[in-house]
Amino acid sequence: MKIKILGPGCARCHQLEKTVKEAVEEMGIDAEIEEVRDLKKIMEYPILTTPGLVIDEKVVCSGRVPGKTEVVGLLTAARTDH
Repeated sequence: MKIKILGPGCARCHQLEKTVKEAVEEMGIDAEIEEVRDLKKIMEYPILTTPGLVIDEKVVCSGRVPGKTEVVGLLTAARTDH
């Protein structure tokens, strides 16, 4: 599973990354987590505001920091989509 955190590296981006890492660890998922800070690369995704959360190239959340319970749900849904 590939997970991307889209954003300039602000506090909300760091919070989202921390939450995602905690959820991945709790779930025991083998995931590659990448921070995307390059504005041109961020603009390749259909988001208007950061932070953005992308799982396997699908934007699942943007413009806010979801809680860990929601992130677990998003990861679970992404795993069952395959």
